[in-house]
Amino acid sequence: MNTYNINKGIGRTVEFKGLKAQYLFIFAGGLLGILVLVMVLYMAGVNSYICLFLGAGGASLIVWQTFLLNRKYGEHGLMKLGAKKRHPKYIMCRKAVHRYLKFFTKSPAV
Repeated sequence: MNTYNINKGIGRTVEFKGLKAQYLFIFAGGLLGILVLVMVLYMAGVNSYICLFLGAGGASLIVWQTFLLNRKYGEHGLMKLGAKKRHPKYIMCRKAVHRYLKFFTKSPAV
């Protein structure tokens, strides 16, 4: 029986077979969702071959996309991608240029 080390040490990120951090949750949640979907379809009376095809196809799609995202964006890439979507592309400035060039004057002493 094979043994796999999940955590490499204190303070380091969790890694399993190359998947790091949030990709483990996406991977596990996706496979669990596919399993539940196949079970519901089978209990509803859908043909078992269709359930088998949907389960195998969905699971392979989840595995492929998760490893693709892990390779493309890295450990913190999805968080950076989400932050980039919320960041404005440019800042609109409607003041005249000379208003930015004025220096602050000292307020009179009271």
